[in-house]
Amino acid sequence: MLVERPVAPDRLSAIRAPFVAFGGVWSDAAVLQPLSLLLDLAGEAMRARLFTVQGEGAAELCLRPDFTIPIASVHIESGAAEGRYLYEGKAFRTAPRGSGRPAEFLQMGAEVYGQADDKIGQDVEIAALAWTASQAGGRSDLGLVLGDVALFDAFLAALDLPQALRTRLVGAYASGRSLQQELSRARSGPAPRAGERLPELLGSLPEGEATGVLEELWKLAGISPVGGRSPAEIAHRLCARAEQAWAGRLSPAEADLITRYLEIIAPPREAFDRIESLAYEAKVEFDVQLQPWVRRLRGLAAAGVPEWAMVFSTGFMRAFGYYDGMLFEVRSLELGYDRPVAAGGRYDSLPARLGARDRVGAVGCTVRPGRAVAEA
Repeated sequence: MLVERPVAPDRLSAIRAPFVAFGGVWSDAAVLQPLSLLLDLAGEAMRARLFTVQGEGAAELCLRPDFTIPIASVHIESGAAEGRYLYEGKAFRTAPRGSGRPAEFLQMGAEVYGQADDKIGQDVEIAALAWTASQAGGRSDLGLVLGDVALFDAFLAALDLPQALRTRLVGAYASGRSLQQELSRARSGPAPRAGERLPELLGSLPEGEATGVLEELWKLAGISPVGGRSPAEIAHRLCARAEQAWAGRLSPAEADLITRYLEIIAPPREAFDRIESLAYEAKVEFDVQLQPWVRRLRGLAAAGVPEWAMVFSTGFMRAFGYYDGMLFEVRSLELGYDRPVAAGGRYDSLPARLGARDRVGAVGCTVRPGRAVAEA
């Protein structure tokens, strides 16, 4: 396993300083994490990027790929209504063969949980923290890429799409997958794609019968499930997928508007003007939905992020599928778009998906010190 080279102590201290000033409880999380939990939240596509380990019994584990889900679990187990956590430690992800990228690397970050009186101000605070810590590494070629899952959902809602169709499109968007297949599918109707015949067949049955059919298939094939999921759980997911596949279709005009929305990438104010133009073309009001971004931009500028360094991309999404609001990456021109220096955003729904009894706000960021340093 290729290990990231250490960052010089003085540079590491400089990157750490903004987190110390931000404040919070320095925390840690177990290196081994439940595999099924991460796959449920981030999607099966994430499996290829994980180091898996066979745990006791049939449980599969993996080395933590980042700290967000582990720290969220720590917060939920604490039973506290609010929490402000800092962390610094190693994370592990597989690297493409021959890429020269380390599979073991240092991450530093902050996670904030609890109901916030001013979520927009909190968004600004966490993005500004990531920007400041990244700059402390010494690079002069940094830029801040912004996106928003909730804004995409709001755009679909403004078009008055059926809820099931919105859920399917936002789900594909939030998981970081390309939406082109989903858009083509929604335009052409519910014909199943290759590999989706089983969800279609099981979806036509009551879930109890679908579970029995799945168990029978396993027996005939002589296979057993892995990852800790029961036949009932798998049948439920397949039936839900089939139900979503049959939910509504897009008109050519709607598909065109959504495609053009997802192609917008420009300085924020220009991007929002283009979004408003699309909304005007669709004969819907969208000014109210963009107002939070007016405040965010003002706050980021006040926090020292220059407007020329920011770009808003309507199609921007991260591979981890738990973001549901604003999100961002700090990128270096030298390193390229696929090696962000820092990243983060809002994931209010994550604690509930992990078992929290009360819905709480959640936002955070992480910085890769090894990428932040100018000599990297």
